Amino acid sequence: MSVRTYNPSVRVGNWNEDIQLEEDTLKEFLHKRESGQLLNQKRTKLEQTIFKKTDLSISRDGFVHFGDKVNIRCPAALDRTQYFAHIEPRSECNLAVVPQVNKILYSSKFEAPCNVTGSRDLTPNLRSTFVVKSKDGTKDGEPLRYGQVFYLSTLDDEGGNLFLQSDRVTLHKSPNKSRHQELSLVCEVSPKIEWKILHLKPKLRLEYEGIPVTANDKIIFNHVVTNQDLCVEQDICIRTSFGTREYEMSACTMLDSHRAEKEQNHWMFVMGVPGDEVCPVTSQSVGTASTSATS
Repeated sequence: MSVRTYNPSVRVGNWNEDIQLEEDTLKEFLHKRESGQLLNQKRTKLEQTIFKKTDLSISRDGFVHFGDKVNIRCPAALDRTQYFAHIEPRSECNLAVVPQVNKILYSSKFEAPCNVTGSRDLTPNLRSTFVVKSKDGTKDGEPLRYGQVFYLSTLDDEGGNLFLQSDRVTLHKSPNKSRHQELSLVCEVSPKIEWKILHLKPKLRLEYEGIPVTANDKIIFNHVVTNQDLCVEQDICIRTSFGTREYEMSACTMLDSHRAEKEQNHWMFVMGVPGDEVCPVTSQSVGTASTSATS
């Protein structure tokens, strides 16, 4: 008498191991979801932290002051494609923080050390917003002047209160591609975090010494210890840890044939001014501006 040894209801092979693997996969997924380690959860948290929009300070008298929240922006390069067809003109960019993703996911703020890049995203956010801080004890609200030493830091609460630093090039410390002077964000106060503002035109720098720095106007961002200027490497792009392509940053003075800084050394303190959508012109703001200009 013949007996059927197999039918569709019979389990063959390593069926018990397959069930255990499916259960382990489900448990791992639930654990990651509870601890916020899923990829979409990490992306959402990054958007809520480093890409969180911020409000810049409003300059009612047209000057930059200590304690102001600003963007450090490098204007777009001139279009020279008619002379150099193979070179793409550099876009306008902001100085921005590149934090370590794993650290910021747990602490929700920047932790030293951090790198900086030139971000093409011009929207003010936690990455690109900095605070002008005094070294010599000047009170907040006083104007920053040409030649005056100051610190540039991230926001105190969410930004971790880190300071922009630069140091001389060594064999073990330099940008990966340009090999110029490195920029980073640190938490220690030292002479390496000291900066000053120079006038755009070299012939006028002595005359403008001690005059308040104008907001939204081109300036030179100079490192005091090494006498090198803040520079965007316009021909070098790097990929950040969260997927964007941005310009490499360094401290390097680029001079043209007239001994003047090239456009990659030109920067601006970007702030809100009366007349913007954030700060519309009113009779009170006009009166305040006229009073400060008179004084």
